Amino acid sequence: MKIHRRSLALMAIAVLSSAAAAPALAQAPSILVASTTSTQDSGLFGHLLPLFKAATGIEVKVVALGTGQALDVGRRGDADVVFVHARSEEEKFQAEGFGVRRHPVMYNDFVLIGPKSDPAGVQGSTDIAAALRAIKDRKLPFVSRGDRSGTHVAELRLWKDAGVDIAADKGDWYKAIGQGMGAALNTAAAANAYLLADRGTWLAFRNKADLAIVVQGDKRLFNQYGVMLVNPARHPTVKKEAGQRFIDWLVSPQGQRAIADYKVGGEPLFFPNAGDPNA
Repeated sequence: MKIHRRSLALMAIAVLSSAAAAPALAQAPSILVASTTSTQDSGLFGHLLPLFKAATGIEVKVVALGTGQALDVGRRGDADVVFVHARSEEEKFQAEGFGVRRHPVMYNDFVLIGPKSDPAGVQGSTDIAAALRAIKDRKLPFVSRGDRSGTHVAELRLWKDAGVDIAADKGDWYKAIGQGMGAALNTAAAANAYLLADRGTWLAFRNKADLAIVVQGDKRLFNQYGVMLVNPARHPTVKKEAGQRFIDWLVSPQGQRAIADYKVGGEPLFFPNAGDPNA
């Protein structure tokens, strides 16, 4: 059977093209971002990452943990970028030489969630310290993430502000689960308990059961997010160019607009503030 010379030439070109394309596909740029469960559980990454990939061709893979655990991933050099929300921990990470530079990205706030029946009698209050004291005094069920996350760090600070030594005063009423925000909300929904949550995850959370926001608006509930490149001088495997492009995009007008555009039920979950030097 004879095969036309032109057909053979076309087949050869196709084979060579496929062989050339395979390494290119294998080398498509990607980075790993260690971040918080709130950015994942709120759906923010599902909104942002396709936009970033469309703009740059860079794929972002996310490991979602509590802030403390996410920073530990960065300390080991197992991530290229950390995107978290506990400024004191972020500044410590940078001071230790693990992060290059902290960039503020966005903020939202924490809210105290509790049963609609509100046995603590704090519904509508803007005083988070008084609300926590009431929960402790009545020994009402309270769910803590207990996972060194930014939310957990904030919760411990707020107990301290309330004059409560939670390590000494906790009892059966206080349940630390060592899990993320979604799991904590599910646990509170099942137990009709109080807990501290970031507003973004709460708004995106579907299993609200008999829970509602009971305390909000206290300035102590402010929740700032920051992003850092893991230091390539410390860990040479860090993909510094691609990682920095992700950071630059997040704080650019395009990235900040994408954050502002993300809403659930018409309500924004995060507010961009990369231009605020005090953030």
